Amino acid sequence: MCNHASPCPAADGADRDAAVTVAFHPVQRSSLLCNGVLLFEDTGGLLPDWQIIAPHRSLTSAAA
Repeated sequence: MCNHASPCPAADGADRDAAVTVAFHPVQRSSLLCNGVLLFEDTGGLLPDWQIIAPHRSLTSAAA
């Protein structure tokens, strides 16, 4: 899907979130990446074949 100089990671790769953002939708809190992944603010998402990506936020908390 990428047509820029350095191709983005594949949608099914572990590093898929490193792809270039081609569209940002603040109301829906989502970004479309150039590898076809729809990434949501909670770090979950959808692959181009509609498979769900579960949120993968860090479970660490800030010290008070």
